[in-house]
Amino acid sequence: MAGRISTTPGSGGSPRLKGRKLLEMLRGKRLAFVGDSLNRNMWESLACILRSSLKDKDGAYEITGRKEFKHANSYAYKFSEYNCTIEFFRSPFLVQEWEAMSSNGTRKESLRLDVMDRVSSIYKTADVIVFNTGHWWTHEKTSKGEDFYQEGHHVHRKLSASFAYQKALTTWTRWLKRHVELNRTVVFFRGYSWSHFSGGKWNSGGGCEGETLPIVDDKHLSRYPKLVPVLESVVSRMTTPVHYLNITRMTDYRKEAHPSVYRFPAGKRLPGLVQDCSHWCLPGVPDAWNELMYALLRKRWGCGGQEQDESSGYE
Repeated sequence: MAGRISTTPGSGGSPRLKGRKLLEMLRGKRLAFVGDSLNRNMWESLACILRSSLKDKDGAYEITGRKEFKHANSYAYKFSEYNCTIEFFRSPFLVQEWEAMSSNGTRKESLRLDVMDRVSSIYKTADVIVFNTGHWWTHEKTSKGEDFYQEGHHVHRKLSASFAYQKALTTWTRWLKRHVELNRTVVFFRGYSWSHFSGGKWNSGGGCEGETLPIVDDKHLSRYPKLVPVLESVVSRMTTPVHYLNITRMTDYRKEAHPSVYRFPAGKRLPGLVQDCSHWCLPGVPDAWNELMYALLRKRWGCGGQEQDESSGYE
C-alpha cells in the first residue's frame, strides 16, 4: 500500500534532520526533486542544509550543465566526499507540454495528459525521487481547460482542471510501474503548498506584506483546494510504495513566511512587479518538508532510533 506521513516536525514523531547523517545515507546515490518551483524551493532548502553540515564547504559544488544536467531546466549539486547528488528537474505538470495543430493549420500550446515529460528519462534511475505538481493547474489557461488538454491526437474542447489533473496523475502512476525500480528507488509525492495572497491574485495586485505572525486560530484556515482530494484519491488507490508528504495544512498556518516584497532589492512594493506569496523564505517552511522526508528515509533504510544529540540542529 502507499505510504503516508503527516506528522508535524517537533511533535516527537519526526527526528531532527542531521545533515551528515543524511549524507551518509545518500552515499553514492542520487536524490531528485521533480516538479514546479515549490519543489525547487525544497531542493534549495536541502542543498543549504547539507552544505552547512560540511566542515569543508568546498566539498559541495554545482554541477548544473554537466553531462546529464545539460537540460535547460535541471540543476544539481554534488557532495564529493559522499559521491552523491541533489538534483532538481523542472516539470510543473509532470506530463508533457505540447503543441497541437489548430483547424486553421497553426500550432497552439497544449498539454499531453497521457505522456510524461521528456526529462523523466533522466531522473527515472535516481535512488530517491520527490514529485509534486499542483499550482500550475490553477492558472488561467489550465483552470479554463478550453482547447488545451490533449490525449493522443485529440484535443478536448472543454475539460475541467480537476479531471485533467486526475488523468495526468494516472499517467504518472502508470509510468512509475513501468519505468522505476520501486524495490530500489524511494518515491515521495509532496502535497499542495498554500499561497497567501490577499487583496487580489498573484497577477492582480495581491500581496502578503506586513504579515508577521502565523495563523493561530483554526477558523481562519482555508478549505483544501479542489485538487487535494483528487491527489489523495489517486495516491490511496496506488499499490506501488509511494510516500505521500501531506504538508498542505502545515503550510496554511504560515502566512508570514513568504518572501513577499523582500524579493525586491528595495524591500518594498514596486510598481508593475508582483509579490511572492507562494514560495517560502529560507531557512523556513521547506526545511520542515525535508525533515519529514528524512524521517521516512531513516525508517526505509533502517536508520531509525533517536540519537542523543537529536535536538542539536542540522549537523
